[in-house]
Amino acid sequence: MNSTQTFSVLILGKLPPPYMGPAIATRIILDSSLKNHFNLLHINTQANTDLTGIGRWSFSKLFRNFKIYFNILSVCLKKRPALVLIPISQSTSGFLKDSMFILISRMTGTKVLIHLRGSNFKTWLEKSSFPVRTYVRSVLSLTSGVIVLGKKLRHLFEDFYPEEKIHVVPNGGNYCLPKRSRSDENIFEIVYLANLQPSKGIEDVIQATKLLKERTSKKFHLTVVGAWRNEQTRETISEWIKNYDLPVTILTPEMAGNKFQHLVNADAFVFTPREPEGHPWVIVEAMACGLPVISTDQGAITESVIDSQNGFIVSTSSPNQIFDKLILLMNDPELRNRMGEQSRKLYESQFTEDRMVENLVAVFNKVITPS
Repeated sequence: MNSTQTFSVLILGKLPPPYMGPAIATRIILDSSLKNHFNLLHINTQANTDLTGIGRWSFSKLFRNFKIYFNILSVCLKKRPALVLIPISQSTSGFLKDSMFILISRMTGTKVLIHLRGSNFKTWLEKSSFPVRTYVRSVLSLTSGVIVLGKKLRHLFEDFYPEEKIHVVPNGGNYCLPKRSRSDENIFEIVYLANLQPSKGIEDVIQATKLLKERTSKKFHLTVVGAWRNEQTRETISEWIKNYDLPVTILTPEMAGNKFQHLVNADAFVFTPREPEGHPWVIVEAMACGLPVISTDQGAITESVIDSQNGFIVSTSSPNQIFDKLILLMNDPELRNRMGEQSRKLYESQFTEDRMVENLVAVFNKVITPS
């Protein structure tokens, strides 16, 4: 029996639906082999039932949050976990809510490790008022450290923790992949997988497909899988596809079925966010499927998408650059095969669930039983 099996760890976190990176991460961690090393406890902190409710205030959400606070207090007092893992937000209202999780946990004498799943924390804090910055520093001083998703994100917390308390644990998952099944191998298949909102770069990808249609005679097709965040974006994208007669299929997650079938059938994966990200799960999934990836330098993306090795890094809001890289991949099967193979190798060496669990076990043990 591993000595770590005697320790209980309470993991706070949202669960899908809606399907967003932090919720997916919580589900993967809870289902992983981490439960073989610790007695995992969990409290679902999801206060929204769909994407449209995010950022909106309501009495029902207030009630759900108070219920969450009570559950945390109850579990900490009854189960006495050795550690509480708390994801933190990058907005004032979100952090205020999360700070209550920290304060309640510490009130019971439980150690707290925070987990940042984005990269906008420092930017948000620098733009915040002095009282907010003071409050954040005070709350973070009560915690035992932080987990970030990439080495290049360590700087976000260098003003709050010594180096040894800033831990790096990239996302990782194990996937059962279906066999490739396509009706026409002569069509260059592109996949975009993310929530459909401007910040995720969907408009840039659609504009890049417009350029493809205008400037090449080769056949191609774009499959978009994601949920709409607002009606205006849906109307804009739908109008572009209709007016330019683009070979684009948009599928909601419910319509898409097994998203990995779309990935393994593809020749290239595109995800070009305009705003800060953490370490997007969609990129890990695309790499697992052996795809060349076109993305932007947001968060820890460049630690998994190595420019000109397993894909390309383009500037934000740059349909022309996306078009240029797609043309390269479309015209050079050997290049895209080589990049796809490199994606799979990088995934296997760094971004599997086993590697993620290995990193989490090391961090948890270091925090629970410091030498």
